[in-house]
Amino acid sequence: MKLVTFNPLRTIGIPNISYIKPLNMYKDIEKIKEADFLLFPEYWQVNSLVYGLKKKIFPSIESYHLGHNKIEMTRVLKAICPEQIPYTEILSNSDENRRYIMETFPLPFVAKEIKNSMGQGVFLIRNEQDLQKYAEKVDVLYIQEYIPNDRDLRICVIGNEVVTAYWRVVETGGFHHNVAQGGMVLYDNIPDETIQLVLDVSQKLGINHAGFDVIFDNEKPYILEFNILFGNQGIQKHKVSLEQKIFDFIMEKL
Repeated sequence: MKLVTFNPLRTIGIPNISYIKPLNMYKDIEKIKEADFLLFPEYWQVNSLVYGLKKKIFPSIESYHLGHNKIEMTRVLKAICPEQIPYTEILSNSDENRRYIMETFPLPFVAKEIKNSMGQGVFLIRNEQDLQKYAEKVDVLYIQEYIPNDRDLRICVIGNEVVTAYWRVVETGGFHHNVAQGGMVLYDNIPDETIQLVLDVSQKLGINHAGFDVIFDNEKPYILEFNILFGNQGIQKHKVSLEQKIFDFIMEKL
């Protein structure tokens, strides 16, 4: 069995694995052709690897394509579980659409950059001036209803299982729940039905490596987004070996 990784930091300890720098893909194309599985390619590589070379990759091609930005995520979630996403508008950045947003969205609301993570590029819009500042940064307006809460739930999927789940709790008055933004990690009272919801969604979509972010409004879960290259701060405290989970899943697929 031959494995190739393009991201050694996410595959430390996996046996029988070789590292190829993404930029050396064409230089080392023969090694890639000989590999049984390719792990963590960069997004620009995946079409050539999967459609051109017919190689198996991890995370799955579905994970890459659907997780590429918040627009792709939201549209597919709206198609399969519309009741589990907050009210969201995705619009071109025009004067007309900005006026439409101010006239239809109750304040405050959330605006996001479509390719950011770790709480970056997420803004709480309280007035028209805030919206204008956000609009100056983006080409597409991604606007979402604001669901006040002091926590959200990160649910991590690898392969066909949820490997860990934890609350990310912010101090009173805070807006970002991400651990990278100072959110506190708690592991108590994780609702089983929400674990199952995320697992069902991930399997329906073919997503096999992602951290799903879920927020609650009157006990109803809403999936905000998912990140296929999720952080491991909360997972480290839970003492779960992601590399072992990845290896076990790949072995099932060979």
